[in-house]
Amino acid sequence: MPIWNNDKELFELTKKELFTALLGDVMDKMGLLHQFLPAIIKPLSPAMVVIGRAMPVIEADIAGEVVENAKNVVLGKPFGLMFEALDDLKEDEVYICNGSSHNYALWGGLMSTRAMKLGAAGTVVNGYTRDTNEILRLGFPTFSVGTYAQDQGPRGKVIDYRVAIEWNGILIHPGDIVFGDRDGVIIIPKDAEKEAFEGAFAKARGEKLVAQALRNGESAVSAFDRYGIM
Repeated sequence: MPIWNNDKELFELTKKELFTALLGDVMDKMGLLHQFLPAIIKPLSPAMVVIGRAMPVIEADIAGEVVENAKNVVLGKPFGLMFEALDDLKEDEVYICNGSSHNYALWGGLMSTRAMKLGAAGTVVNGYTRDTNEILRLGFPTFSVGTYAQDQGPRGKVIDYRVAIEWNGILIHPGDIVFGDRDGVIIIPKDAEKEAFEGAFAKARGEKLVAQALRNGESAVSAFDRYGIM
């Protein structure tokens, strides 16, 4: 029986009780062995945590802010569909973007301001972010490969959004859950979320018993034999 009734309750409980390693351990047991994004993806501040539903975005490298004579009309627009994708964010969604090189920033301060106004949960991008001081001041959960000021304007465009994307062999669908902290970002597929989170909450509560046993002097071997958790 789930201990949450809706996304808001689930996300609040997750922030309070869980961390990504717990979800990863449980999903390994479920046979979902490759759900973490690459280790290079880190939060802008170690204290940042993101959890929400994926709103996937596809970025592509483009030569020029406006591409003349393009067959695809998106290439004739500055930033492509970036503004439309940003404006389409819903409450508790995560802007999660892949597809471009690491030659420019995919996210910045003004984007964070707009996303926060819409109630978005955060952003995870396979590239750089910029306007670091502004984002830190806003406190918007932002995960990336690092910071770099070079703009995407003349270098890249959003070419689609709310479609499935592939990132390092992980297929991310709209509505999958994205959970990230300082140790990594994990993708929980929609059809596995109930089992994964129920298992993670149970493991979190079991780990407290193991921790107490270890503090009391019990050996690691004995504690693992008794609880099956370590």
